[in-house]
Amino acid sequence: MADKNNKYPENIKGRFYVDRECIACDACVMCAPDHFGMDENDGHAFVKQQPTSSTDEDLCREAMEGCPVEAIGNNGEAATISEADPESKKV
Repeated sequence: MADKNNKYPENIKGRFYVDRECIACDACVMCAPDHFGMDENDGHAFVKQQPTSSTDEDLCREAMEGCPVEAIGNNGEAATISEADPESKKV
């Protein structure tokens, strides 16, 4: 199970996040490319955009459920719609 206290700083603020258990398998990026990115230098995924619709939410949940090491969580801090924008402040 993902740990929000162990998440990568590249994650955009919001409910979904990737923690340090990520093995860079790329499954989440292939499942939800608009929401997950890969830090090629450091070798891990991160959330680049929080979901803003139920379809987006379903894609992120599918990526979370498909993560082989359970490195994706959905119990991060709540974000407003404007904070879900990829240009918003990263935490």
